[in-house]
Amino acid sequence: MSPVFPMLTVLTMFYYMCLRRRARTATRGDMMNSHRTIVSNSRTSPLNAEVVQYAKEVVDFSSHYGSENSMSYTMWNLAGVPNVFPSSGDFTQTAVFRTYGTWWDQCPSASLPFRRTPSSFQSQDYVELTFEQQVYPTAVHVLETYHPGAVIRILACSANPYSPNPPAEVRWEILWSERPTKVNASQARQFKPCIKQINFPTNLIRLEVNSSLLDYYTELDAVVLHGTKDKPLLSLKTALVDMNDLEDDDYEEKDGCEMDALNKKFSSAALGDGPHNGYFDKLPYELIQLILNHLSLPDLCRLAQTCRLLHQHCCDPLQYIHLNLQPYWARLDDTSLEFLQARCVLVQWLNLSWTGNRGFISVSGFSRFLKVCGSELLRLELSCSHFLNDTCLEVISEMCPNLQDLNLSSCDKLPPQAFGHIAKLCSLKRLVLYRTKVEQTALLSILNFCAELQHLSLGSCVMIEDYDVIASMIGAKCKNLRTLDLWRCKNITENGIAELASGCVLLEELDLGWCPTLQSSTGCFARLARQLPNLQKLFLTANRSVCDTDIEELASNCTRLQQLDILGTRMVSPASLRKLLESCKDLSLLDVSFCSQIDNKAVLELNASFPKVFIKKSFTQ
Repeated sequence: MSPVFPMLTVLTMFYYMCLRRRARTATRGDMMNSHRTIVSNSRTSPLNAEVVQYAKEVVDFSSHYGSENSMSYTMWNLAGVPNVFPSSGDFTQTAVFRTYGTWWDQCPSASLPFRRTPSSFQSQDYVELTFEQQVYPTAVHVLETYHPGAVIRILACSANPYSPNPPAEVRWEILWSERPTKVNASQARQFKPCIKQINFPTNLIRLEVNSSLLDYYTELDAVVLHGTKDKPLLSLKTALVDMNDLEDDDYEEKDGCEMDALNKKFSSAALGDGPHNGYFDKLPYELIQLILNHLSLPDLCRLAQTCRLLHQHCCDPLQYIHLNLQPYWARLDDTSLEFLQARCVLVQWLNLSWTGNRGFISVSGFSRFLKVCGSELLRLELSCSHFLNDTCLEVISEMCPNLQDLNLSSCDKLPPQAFGHIAKLCSLKRLVLYRTKVEQTALLSILNFCAELQHLSLGSCVMIEDYDVIASMIGAKCKNLRTLDLWRCKNITENGIAELASGCVLLEELDLGWCPTLQSSTGCFARLARQLPNLQKLFLTANRSVCDTDIEELASNCTRLQQLDILGTRMVSPASLRKLLESCKDLSLLDVSFCSQIDNKAVLELNASFPKVFIKKSFTQ
């Protein structure tokens, strides 16, 4: 026999052993949640029938266009079968988020972005949906009826909201994600992304959206979850996909949720003893700090394990002056805060929005962190942080004496009595209470003691009994107020507007959208225009009484106006809008949707004369 054949036999056996070993390693990696991913390439036996179900309930969301006491344009419309699909257009029976485009980032109330926010985290809003049965997901379909393209991430949770026993561990897994992309068509579509397969059943799905590239509000009608009761069998091809074969974006995506891996990096002490610091020994301390400022939080944790010099730099509290933990909401817990505590003694900006829900952060864990790290805090973002209670706000008021910026947006589980503690924060300049249960007594106390307020959001605060009293107090106490959000304040009248306009002459932004008790015939809008010449943004959404006189007063007195929303008025003509556009050279957004006198021909003519202005004319089919 030729000596070549034994050599071929040996190589064949070696190749076969490598395949067997790699297959076994992939199986163990799946069980141990190692750095391997499972692609949606499964086969289902005939006995494992697919279950198709619509959402049973909407359990949490960050914002919506609608009212807390109505179903129109609210997230609750996502529960159940479709109401509108496959029709296209603007329908009240759909779910609509509060914002779209970049307009909200360009107005005076916009906050500065946090540094060190990973580029892979682009989410602006979210909604969480439960389903009747737990399944292994095979598909998630989103029925979009108007301006689709906002959904950028879909996640599944291992916890069963309907189980009487709390789970020992709660895991979130990304099923699908991509960066925001522009969808040119505004018609309805059934969005069917190719999702990743996961190794646990779920009946809790989360959609995250980014509406920055949209020309108008996105509208969602229903969500369909496809899945199997039993775990699908995986093909060998599926098991052999390695993380090294994926793009960097996928790895960044994983970093966005794997806060437990960061915890290990925070606590790691396995550093070399030798002076192997490369050329960093020759650089000034301040220059190394400046270089490290460009690293994300996960990268900072990784770098801390390389050598003692860089460990010292990465643990320097000056690296944590601005700390954005929102991108890691899915894994951030008490242990994470404990590891960060020593590094955050100088933190000034802290973002804990979306974090701590479902028991991830306890009241005691949050309190311990603030007692060590709260003394220098100037800005605290806590939007949708449902672990907050009365004790937490008391700790904030006591441990953060220098706080200037507090965001409690959509903290709708906070009890009304908790808001009284905010009155102790006398240095506040910005306060966001959108969709909270703040009551009139607590709010009056806050306004009385927080006289330095410049930005105040009271949108959709349904527990306030008399907004005229609130407006009067704002006018009397908050002389430096620049922006005010009174979105869907049901009972403010021309009397409150008069007090507000006479006392807050520095106002640059005012949102009176969906305030039905305001009537143009009382002269309230004309008075606003005459007394508030610095206005840059004015929303009079869905006020049918706005008329040509009001528009002409704005044209004469508010020449700095940049954004105007008069959706739904029946009494404004194209001629008055032309005067406004000629006078307000900085105007960039004009919403005339459902304005009966402004037809498509008028919009086209105005667009032709003023091409720099985005003139929106919505419709219903």
